[in-house]
This record gives sequence, structure tokens and C-alpha cells, in this order.
Amino acid sequence: MGFTHLHSDHTCFLKHTEGAFLCILVYVDDIIIASNNDSAVDALKLQLHSHFKLRDLGPLKYFLGLEIARSSEGISVSQRKYALDLLDETGLLGCKPSSVPLDPHLKLSIETGGDLVDPKAYRRLISKLMYLQITRPDITYVVNKLSQFSSAPRREHHQALLKVLHYIKGTVGQGLFYSSSAELQLHVFADFDWGLCLDSRRSTSGYCIFLGSSLINWRSKKQDTVSKSTAEAEYRSMAADVDELFWLSNFLKELHIPLTKPTLMFCDNMAAIHIAHNSVYHERTK
Repeated sequence: MGFTHLHSDHTCFLKHTEGAFLCILVYVDDIIIASNNDSAVDALKLQLHSHFKLRDLGPLKYFLGLEIARSSEGISVSQRKYALDLLDETGLLGCKPSSVPLDPHLKLSIETGGDLVDPKAYRRLISKLMYLQITRPDITYVVNKLSQFSSAPRREHHQALLKVLHYIKGTVGQGLFYSSSAELQLHVFADFDWGLCLDSRRSTSGYCIFLGSSLINWRSKKQDTVSKSTAEAEYRSMAADVDELFWLSNFLKELHIPLTKPTLMFCDNMAAIHIAHNSVYHERTK
């Protein structure tokens, strides 16, 4: 049908002609069609219907647990129903809300934390919270932290996991908003926690990527090696962010979205910033 299979995302197909932009996102047998031309969308539906049995659900409102609401100001995405179903399933629908997803003073270790608990139930809850991260970047760090104990969870780990659900109870309707007037410029915020894993002493990298004022990408991941200083941990985090930026820039370029302004990266570690700016240091800090 004349579509291009995008290299950056193998689930995305694009057809770009003069005056018409047509993009298809495929997840197994669920399809999203985005376009600026209604007649091109109708023609595509007829072509697909001639080959497959389809059910047209109309404008995008609900997709794989995501609730989408559109207005002239932009698009909001949330998982309110998914969060409520999760609380109902765990029996915490009437629990007392928490203001934070994790106690910042809590030190978790795989060796301590009381008796062992059922690992299957723990892993099932972790996987559900991982899916909730699609619209909830505020729980990304704590879910990443607690998922590291999935092989042998203990009572303290399970209590920390339940605290995340208490936090979700108080923020059940929270989601993401994508403004229709946001400028097309990428902003990246890089950060880390240094050596807070008591078992491996490895640091955790984290980043948030904004397109204008809209948050489009975020991650929290334990680093592959031990960093001996905060500067090294931050520099590794920035390097991982740049990798993600290259992919995202190429993806936007394939979607014919021009990025005329330079990408800005924000970091709060002066030593890491000096290393990034001065190539003379690279041999010493390799």
C-alpha cells in the first residue's frame, strides 16, 4: 500500500505524500491510525478491510488499558481504570493513601528484610506495576528498585511494594498531558543515585526526556558496573541518555518531524559536566 517500515520502531509504518501524513502503529491485532487527512484514513480502512476482518472503534479513546482524552489544548493519557482494577484485585481499594511511593530512608537488601514471601504473587504485582509505568513516571524508580528482589522477595520488600499501591490510591487519576502548542525541542534531565544498592554497590541511572513541555521518555536502570565516584556515575548516566537521544532523534526524523533547535541536556554534577566539555580528560577517565 506504499507504506514505509520505520527502522527506529518496527511496529510503526508511515506513508508521507504531499498534503497527507498517514502513520500506523501495530500491536499484535490492535492498530492505531494517525493522520491529518480523513479521506486517506477512510481509503486505508477500505484497503485493510478487503484483506482482513476489522472492527472500527472510531476515534481513539481506550487502547490496551490506556485512556485517551483529546481537546483543542492537547491529548491526555492515563490508566485510571487499570489502577483501580489493580487496587481492587489486591484488596486495597479502600486503603489509606500515601504521599510518597517509597520511604527515602529505607535501605533494602536481598539478604535482609525478614522471612521470605510468595515469589509468584510478588512478581505478578511487579509486572502489573511495570505496565502502569507507561503513564506513571513517578513510580519508575521504586518499581525498578523493588523488581531487583523478585527472585527471593522478603516481608520488607513486600511491604514496600504495598506502599506503592497506597501511593497509587492517592494519585489514581494521574497521567500525562501532551500539549498541542509545545515547541519541537528536546530537553533531557539526567540524574543518578550513587552506590545505593547494598548488594552490588552499583549506581542507578535515571533520565526524563521532554519534547517542549511534554514528557515523552523516561527510564530508571541500574548501571552495568560499579562507579567509584559521583562524577563517574553521573557521566555514565549522561552517556546512556545520549544513546537514547540518538534513537529518539532518528525516530522523529523518520516521522518527518523537524528538530531545528539543539537538544539541551541538564545535569547537576559539575565534575561530569567538565569531563563532557573537555576532551583532554577522556584518557584519564576512560
